[in-house]
Amino acid sequence: QEQLVESGGGSVHAGDSLRLSCAFSDPSFKSYYIYWFRQTPGKEREFVSAINWYDNGTYSSEALRDRFTISRDNSKSMAWLQMNSLKPEDTAVYYCAVSRTLVTVPSQILGFWGRGTQVTVSS
Repeated sequence: QEQLVESGGGSVHAGDSLRLSCAFSDPSFKSYYIYWFRQTPGKEREFVSAINWYDNGTYSSEALRDRFTISRDNSKSMAWLQMNSLKPEDTAVYYCAVSRTLVTVPSQILGFWGRGTQVTVSS
């Protein structure tokens, strides 16, 4: 059974918007930070955003915070990443992750990763 499942990726044009979803099956994740990371081939996985469980406070990459917004609804066991004004350089596989700790480095995630969803932005 997959514990985190991303969806909502696809191919879009520059300037378009996309909303990614992350569904989690383990109820303990309701008390975990939820993260979005992204990765392109040959590059390290990059922190995008995180959200806590106690007041829905968010933590975001300075480079992306103006265009990307993370959210969650524990009653639905779901989290989302709203991406606006997409650019070709946003092309990547986007991963959902959960961790009991607040981190910005993928190797420090103490929890679980989804398998990712591809986002492709063309010019």
